[in-house]
Amino acid sequence: MERLGTGIGWRPEIADAVERMPGIDWVEAVAENVCPGHLPESLLRLRERGVTVVPHGVSLGLGGADRPDGSRLTALAERAAALGSPLVTEHIAFVRAGGPLTASPRLEAGHLLPVPRTRDSLDVLCENIRIAQDALPVPLAVENIAALIAWPGEEMTEGQFLYDLADRTGVRLLIDVANLHTNHVNRAEDPAKALAELPLEAIAYVHVAGGFARDGVWHDSHAHPVPAEVLDILTDLASRVSPPGVLLERDENFPEPAELERELAAIQGALEKGRTTRESSTESPSASTRQSSTGGPSRAPRDSDAEPPAGTTAARQRLALAQTALLSALVAGTPVPEGFDRVRLGVQARALASKRADVVAKVAPELPHILGKGYRPAFLAYAQGHPMAGGYRQDALDFAGHLLDGERPEDASARRELHEWRRERSGPAPHSHRPAARLARATRKVLLRR
Repeated sequence: MERLGTGIGWRPEIADAVERMPGIDWVEAVAENVCPGHLPESLLRLRERGVTVVPHGVSLGLGGADRPDGSRLTALAERAAALGSPLVTEHIAFVRAGGPLTASPRLEAGHLLPVPRTRDSLDVLCENIRIAQDALPVPLAVENIAALIAWPGEEMTEGQFLYDLADRTGVRLLIDVANLHTNHVNRAEDPAKALAELPLEAIAYVHVAGGFARDGVWHDSHAHPVPAEVLDILTDLASRVSPPGVLLERDENFPEPAELERELAAIQGALEKGRTTRESSTESPSASTRQSSTGGPSRAPRDSDAEPPAGTTAARQRLALAQTALLSALVAGTPVPEGFDRVRLGVQARALASKRADVVAKVAPELPHILGKGYRPAFLAYAQGHPMAGGYRQDALDFAGHLLDGERPEDASARRELHEWRRERSGPAPHSHRPAARLARATRKVLLRR
């Protein structure tokens, strides 16, 4: 595997700072936020300097019951080619459910949700990953995710699940040590045990990120400093293997560049501490004994080591029904499926609605401007009975239509402005950015306000 070195998540908000940051060997960009034909100038400059750029997908839903969408795979492949990337990455998660497999409406989570660690789920995931590998021009690596909730009746630990996944498909692993910490707090899972069970040779690179605790739940926010507990897990990992690359993730609440550089230095310190432990263990005559005491990579027990039947239709059907029931409870208020923690499901449902409101406000910043302080309570009330079905931009349009159908907002001028905004955004073609066209739109808005 190519050694990547030290990296940081590239985001438009910190693009200038990343370009000036010393010691950055590579960056990771959210694939869905990059257009192959119009790459950001910052990424082009980084590439010209020899900095590797890796596209990181968030919407493929490889852990879902459906086969990967061909258009999404094509888009990911195009981004890898445009960026000259040595690999692409995605998540072991499902992000949508419903549809033909369940004869029910399609539901979108707008978030990465955990897959059950069962044989059905593993069979489907393996087939989906093979489909993705065949469609991509470079190797694929998949990331373990953070979770607030646990599936009942799981048949494997996280380490066993990932080991079998890599063993059966040859896929690389993107190990997020912050997510291991999240699952330790939220699901009482031992990160050291997970690391001991992983196929360390399959690791492509490592994510490090921050979060926060609230009411006994750890939220993987990517908007807070990296805590000592996450660095300790990184040190443990580095004591077992030298990761090909390590990357700092930050998605919101961006600090000053100096603070990001201090976090990168802390990450390097954790790696160095782990390396020292690893080297001293290698030199020790009892190293092999200690390795065997961990059990090494542990496979989930199976009736046979033979590959499962190629057809996964029945497994997909069962997984589809289970995932649809869970997602419907989270976003549509249907009954909680048997075996799930109702309190945790409530926490997850509120978190999904809150994230949905935040993202809609970003993709359609005019809405909070038009609605003012009433935006958030109005959107959260709307979200309770209206699951997202077509992505965040469509969600913004649907929300505006919902308000207008109810003769809201009460202020007539705000209602006219909202109507105009929705009419413009619902058109078949994007608006012209020529000065004359912008002036005409601005004039029309002023007249509407009057």
